Amino acid sequence: MSFHDVRFPANLSFGSVGGPERRTDVVTLANGFEERNTPWAHSRRRYDAGLGMRSLDDVETLISFFEARQGRVFGFRWKDWSDFKSSIASREIAFDDQDVGLGDGARDAFQLIKTYRSGAHSYARPIKKPVSGTVRIGVEQDEMQEGIDYEVDLSTGIVTFSHPPDPDMQVTAGFEFDVPVRFDTDQIQTSVASFQAGDVPNVPIIEVRV
Repeated sequence: MSFHDVRFPANLSFGSVGGPERRTDVVTLANGFEERNTPWAHSRRRYDAGLGMRSLDDVETLISFFEARQGRVFGFRWKDWSDFKSSIASREIAFDDQDVGLGDGARDAFQLIKTYRSGAHSYARPIKKPVSGTVRIGVEQDEMQEGIDYEVDLSTGIVTFSHPPDPDMQVTAGFEFDVPVRFDTDQIQTSVASFQAGDVPNVPIIEVRV
């Protein structure tokens, strides 16, 4: 896949708006009841980066980043300030934030995930772009040491242990992460006059599967 492992300037994504999108097929039956199904196992996020532009210098930075990605051709990392770490917003990352798997004595690779819970229901989101230096891993309440006990692939979010965790040992993780995205346009329209008047460019960003 065409992907550049570089993050969109975090200070510019700070003022953006966006969030998860789902696709649901709704069929209304003759009796008025509905049947609802989704072809998507995972949500997809959309953002508007234009709202983060606060100066003409920001616009110049945006254009440089856009040109280097060749519009929609190359994906990149995006920091979603409303959801970028394994813990809740008010807490620091801990090695036991998320359950990512159960050891069986043979499995040595685990995908980082973040689980969203509401009542008795939950959704497990695969985390494919963890941030370097932020990943912490635990096994049965003992924190492991990166480079000794495990390695993290920052391009896939897969944690590989030097020795498979023993059977029924809970593997946990804490981390910051980025969203893999691309520009959803091949055109950036800006105007000095309109920007000084308070108008900002429309810069759609969409999550990509990796």
